[in-house]
Amino acid sequence: MAKIAYILLCHKDPDAIVQQAERLTAAGDFMSIHFDARARKEHFEAISEALKDNPNVVFAKKRIRCGWGEWSLVQATLHAVEAAEEAFPRATHFYMLSGDCMPIKSAEYMHRFLDDRDVDLIESFDFLASDWIKTGMKRERLIYRHFFNERKHKRLFYGSYNLQKRLGLTRRIPSDLQIMIGSQWWCLRRRTIEAVLEFCRQRRDVLWFFRTTWIPDETFFQTLVRHLVPEEEIETRTPTFLMFSDYGMPITFYNDHYDMLLSQDFLFARKISPEAKELKRRLGAVYASQGMEFRISNEGASLFKFLTGRGRVGRRFAPRFWETESSLGRERELMIVTCKKWHVAKRLLERARQVTNLPAIEYLFNEEDTALPDLGGIQSTLEKRTRHRRALMRMLFDYYETDRLMICMDPSNLDLMQDFFSDRCTTRLLEIQTTFSDEYLLGHAKRVGLAGERTPQETIDRLLPTIRYDVVFESDRIRDADFPHFYRIREEASADENAEPLSAFLSIPPEQAREIAATEYLYVD
Repeated sequence: MAKIAYILLCHKDPDAIVQQAERLTAAGDFMSIHFDARARKEHFEAISEALKDNPNVVFAKKRIRCGWGEWSLVQATLHAVEAAEEAFPRATHFYMLSGDCMPIKSAEYMHRFLDDRDVDLIESFDFLASDWIKTGMKRERLIYRHFFNERKHKRLFYGSYNLQKRLGLTRRIPSDLQIMIGSQWWCLRRRTIEAVLEFCRQRRDVLWFFRTTWIPDETFFQTLVRHLVPEEEIETRTPTFLMFSDYGMPITFYNDHYDMLLSQDFLFARKISPEAKELKRRLGAVYASQGMEFRISNEGASLFKFLTGRGRVGRRFAPRFWETESSLGRERELMIVTCKKWHVAKRLLERARQVTNLPAIEYLFNEEDTALPDLGGIQSTLEKRTRHRRALMRMLFDYYETDRLMICMDPSNLDLMQDFFSDRCTTRLLEIQTTFSDEYLLGHAKRVGLAGERTPQETIDRLLPTIRYDVVFESDRIRDADFPHFYRIREEASADENAEPLSAFLSIPPEQAREIAATEYLYVD
């Protein structure tokens, strides 16, 4: 049976560290702790005193001062690994953790998970060929020597870098190594750890290379494991669930993320908020549980984005600076049809096109494959269409040689609506209100990646009211915007009742409007 030696790097919150150590070792596993030498002395003393009688806990024999992006993080890890390897001969796996991590599975599940696969769990992608690094330095991390910390000594860091670059002082990458990159959160088998430590004793040249590499904790173990272990014995993934914001910052989890975390195909999660006391309590109970079943659905990223992003939607309505002076044209008329059920809006748009002979375009700001003419590339991606929306619409008016144009838009696009209503052209908006069954909302959740075929029923039960509220919220936001020339038709209303707003929206006779409103199968899902 698997026995895990947890390698814990930490620098704060001594009470949480003690609780973490007691929780993880209570299941028969082990822990080796490196507490940052920069942290307060009394905090380290408190941790040492609280854990001194726990035979399953050891401390790194040497504490060092750690800095982000420095070799010191790798060296601290090696000190903790060496202590664990020596103190716990029965440990079969070594799992890298931080003080912000919490288990999201039971110890029973974790042991079985590791017993079932004889592999090392570590992200390991080709440094130069992959797109793991999204922004900033890439090859420069390796071919130049980095002696200073970019965060603490920015001028020295970039001064040294620019001097080496100007003088052509590059260095060679060790010829027998393929440099790899990936997350620093891994779980390695004992024989892999022993091979890494032996390699470090034999190859001081490689250690010196990584000492002056920038952010080596993303490359050191990733490279050595790939060099020492057959490819078929490496599962290129991290066993710890983590996500990053659009700005590259780690996302923090709170009390209301409990169900989402348990359904992810990972063993731990980071970062857990220090204030999430209830979440920590519940996850601690999960770790100690027996016979607990976990239904893996793995929609963490999309669920998190949906559940936490609503408060930020629609807060920025200002047009881009290059668009403030552009206009669709004072004599032109833009008619926007908005509906959450896209197929309903498309049917109405098609019928209106047949009756009025007006040009009409479906969800051009929501669907990449919307049929559009070639407009010189501005129409090629959703990002370009949205960024240059006024220029795009002017070109479409010109292409169709018309002063009246109909389009479809999702109700979430309030910022686009705001922008078009602020233009000098006449803008009209028609909202189609429809009913939403639970089956339809579940299908919608699956289509947009919020749920899958294996999503637990309890997660679905929590998700559906949120989606339903979101639909209502979007409709309320449109009404609160108080747009002029705003009209609404409803699924529950009769064709005669809907004909009046349709007539005003399209500026057509009531008879034609009723013909559109009476479209067969308009609201059928």
